[in-house]
Amino acid sequence: MLRRPTSLHGSRSALSVVSLLPPACAGRAVRLSCRTAMRTLLLVLFAALPLAAQLTEDQIRAGSADNWVTYGGDYASWRHSPLTQINTGNVHKLVPAWVRQIPDANRLETTPLVYEGVMYVTNTNEVYALDARNGKVIWHFAADWVKRQSQNRGVALWGDRVYFITSDCHLVALNRFNGAVIWDKEFASWEKEGYWSSLAPLAVKGKILVGTAGGGSGQRGFVAALSADTGEEVWRFWTVPAEGDPGSETWGGFPAKWSGAPTWTTGSYDSQLNTIYWPTGNPWPDFYGGRRRGDNLYSDSVVALDADTGKLKWHFQFTPHDEWDWDANETMVLVDREFKGQMRKLLYHADRNGFYYVLDRETGKFLMGRPFINELNWASGLDEVSGRPLEIPDKRPTAGGNRICPSVRGASNWMSPSYHPETGLFYVVTLEKCDIYTSSAQEPVPSTGFRGTGGEQVPAEPGTFYLRALQPNTGELAWEYEMPGPAVMWAGTVSTMGGLIFSGDDDGHLVALDAKTGKDLWHFQMGTDIYASPITYAVDGKQYVMIATATDLFAFALFEEAGR
Repeated sequence: MLRRPTSLHGSRSALSVVSLLPPACAGRAVRLSCRTAMRTLLLVLFAALPLAAQLTEDQIRAGSADNWVTYGGDYASWRHSPLTQINTGNVHKLVPAWVRQIPDANRLETTPLVYEGVMYVTNTNEVYALDARNGKVIWHFAADWVKRQSQNRGVALWGDRVYFITSDCHLVALNRFNGAVIWDKEFASWEKEGYWSSLAPLAVKGKILVGTAGGGSGQRGFVAALSADTGEEVWRFWTVPAEGDPGSETWGGFPAKWSGAPTWTTGSYDSQLNTIYWPTGNPWPDFYGGRRRGDNLYSDSVVALDADTGKLKWHFQFTPHDEWDWDANETMVLVDREFKGQMRKLLYHADRNGFYYVLDRETGKFLMGRPFINELNWASGLDEVSGRPLEIPDKRPTAGGNRICPSVRGASNWMSPSYHPETGLFYVVTLEKCDIYTSSAQEPVPSTGFRGTGGEQVPAEPGTFYLRALQPNTGELAWEYEMPGPAVMWAGTVSTMGGLIFSGDDDGHLVALDAKTGKDLWHFQMGTDIYASPITYAVDGKQYVMIATATDLFAFALFEEAGR
């Protein structure tokens, strides 16, 4: 029979139970009698929960009305749900169904996963399994040995396991039913090389895909696939070519080891093409490119990789020779749709540089691009054939400072967009803001935090967030919703077949908008910051909308349902 320990902590080899057990069982040493008590107690608790089957690739690919089984909702990263119980006609009746505070949290960025009535949610170096009906803790795992602390954006599910990445670049496989460690593999070194990580991994074809942060200190980026069974590395793709490899000539002799192009946002996957689409970050130093002369491949790009081998099929670079810190880290959304009279496999992307792109994802061919912000002053447009930005002279960082739009935070960022198949619209939270960019020709020193200076807010220009709905094949604006607040926080989106778009605004509200018109239908003040993307799921016939705030998890349901 399956067991669900309530709480697991400790070193890489030691586990301890700390809650829902007799006080004598708390502490780092777990005696046999306490383990017996744990098993007895949790067998009773587990009996009240729905039995969970193994999660398969077919389920992830197809998505599920009731579940949310991968970071983007499905492999195509639509962040869309077919649930309709909550809809435009009754969304005003939403009330909190449950709230769960996460101890020690100060900036939750997690996208929870939900499968068979259990929610899996992360904080820094820890995972919670919760009853998705009420938020009660089923088990809790904390990697409290990790010295590096950074936000974490979620887990991956595969079979009967939960996979999450620690801040110091360990991929940890946990038993989905009790949180026990199955294996723990380091895929990059924090202590020796300064790598760290924050992304949610992606489970594909028996492999767990991981990436790294650290590009702001010069660490060379990569995407790696580890065996879901053993944690052994299957393949690795470096986002900066080694000397002599194709693309290395775009760095002007700058050493690959310290060139950046990190991979800190979760990719998307097309099973028919057997292709993974992974976004890459900025080159290093962020704001000074005098030493790294050239386009700096494959920074600020999407790389299309063979899922079996990791070999590069094609790439598209959004911002060549980036000196603005505009990682291409907004999610790649995959849609099969007619484009100019021809059915094509498309890739939609709203880039941090302020341009919206449509690519043919079979070939990487540029099909269309245009600005999706009102003030974009670093380029006049995109080349109609290649999609390369047509740069405006003197719109790069300078020693004395240069006002450039968009800001360092970008027109978009890692917070997820969504695609609604019924409205046919692409939804993205957008920042209208400019910065004063400065640059320094100082000799770059890796792993010191040197970035070649940066960007500062323009006085009296705080910026404004908008949730924008775009016609995806043209980039034309269908509608926009101006968000209140000081333009500090940033949330993602989720769309539903109930005709709704949910997001968080800068004043701490969860908001529901009409997906067709952008009309504000409902909002709820949660009293804290929001840095995450909402999801929706259903358990026992009841639909919930859920979002993580800085310190808490909020789940909402219809009043008449929640009151039963």
